[in-house]
Amino acid sequence: MDDIFDVAIVGCGVSGANIARTLSAYTATVVVLEKEEDLSFGTSKANSGMVHGGFHHKGDTLKARLELEGGLMFDRLHRELGFPFTRCGIIVAAKSEEELEAVRVLYERGRENGVIGIELCSRERLLALEPVLSGEVVGGLHAPGGGIVEPYGFVFALMENALLNGVQLKTGFRLIAARRETELWELEAADGRSIRARWLVNAAGLFADEVSRLAGAEDFTIHARKGEYYLLDRLAAAKPKKVIFPVPTTVSKGMLVIPTVEDTVLIGPTADEVDDKEDFSTEQTHLTRIMESGKNLVPGLREADVITNFAGLRPALGEDFYIDLSKKAEGLVQVAGIQSPGLTASPAIGEYVKDLLLRGGLELVARRDFVASLPSMPVLRRLSAAELDARIAEDPAWGRVVCRCENVSEAEIVTAIRRGHRTLDGIKFYTRAQMGRCQGGFCQYSIIKLIMRETGLSFDEVTKRGGKSRVLGGAL
Repeated sequence: MDDIFDVAIVGCGVSGANIARTLSAYTATVVVLEKEEDLSFGTSKANSGMVHGGFHHKGDTLKARLELEGGLMFDRLHRELGFPFTRCGIIVAAKSEEELEAVRVLYERGRENGVIGIELCSRERLLALEPVLSGEVVGGLHAPGGGIVEPYGFVFALMENALLNGVQLKTGFRLIAARRETELWELEAADGRSIRARWLVNAAGLFADEVSRLAGAEDFTIHARKGEYYLLDRLAAAKPKKVIFPVPTTVSKGMLVIPTVEDTVLIGPTADEVDDKEDFSTEQTHLTRIMESGKNLVPGLREADVITNFAGLRPALGEDFYIDLSKKAEGLVQVAGIQSPGLTASPAIGEYVKDLLLRGGLELVARRDFVASLPSMPVLRRLSAAELDARIAEDPAWGRVVCRCENVSEAEIVTAIRRGHRTLDGIKFYTRAQMGRCQGGFCQYSIIKLIMRETGLSFDEVTKRGGKSRVLGGAL
């Protein structure tokens, strides 16, 4: 049995990582338990990467309140932690007078919510803000405070800072038992590891309902809502500068056209409930619908610019977030149903959970030695020629380009491996290697060799995302 922690957080997506980073500013001992082999492998890796504008949800919901508070926190976090983020603005484009009436409702809701700078736009104003829009638009809404963020980069930065401040992380920790004994939680993993903690925070995303049942707490059901996306090359001709929303329906916010922080373009997502929480398949009929929807907003989009398609699953649970002290299990905080705009709300979720823990009796004393920032990490594609020459002089690996599409060096991949990212997907999310036009076709073999060299793993032990996802096998 390991040491006793004050707080154990189950799940290391954007919610768990923000809670961990928030608590790391205090003297409480904190451990994060993640069932996957790396961080952000669940809901957080496959979402729209968007900081919402604060006008979609009514202000009397917890969801809207935390969205508004969390969205305003990104600038400070970006300065401190350096993850990719920009406030590019959000547009909602109407193509009929009927849709324009719905946009006016969103505008009034945004004003009631206190959204800064929100404006109703004429057709001319909208096309001036975003020239790639369809000429059929009749007007719309502009929320300049909306933005885009690299979700996995955000999670990695939060956790690196939390670890720097004393938080512990245990990956591959699939919880199979949670028992409350003499004011302590005894938490057991499938591989036999166990820890004890005074408080348990259930931030398990799609599996928060299962963790709650293990803990003998509230009985609720998380429904997996699948969202499929297209990803377009950064060389795409019709590339918007702002996030473009259609007018939402009663069922969905619709399929978006989203510029990413790394200059590619996302189109999507769909919204279909599925029974299997591990179902990341895509369907051609859905992908066709995604492209048609995207072209409805931005006619210049082309199938030829598509790099890949993928799917993510969102944890649906009613109309609002469920974040509260458990009424059935002592020493448990529920953080469940964190779907859109969960990424935007996540910094505020960290603060909200901290306040719940205080209310529940956890003593939190501010650390005098808290380090709020991370040292900047050099990235090959952003170095000047002089800076690159200096790097190569210190370490020749900076001069060996492994991923040509994304311009990622051997030095960056080695750094990722040495920081614990030992799967192909973990390295992809940490460095962007394998994310370009060839999707790893040219660089994956070199990355596998680097993993083997740095870790001592054999070729048939290297995995895509841990577990049984082995990449190579048999006689080579």
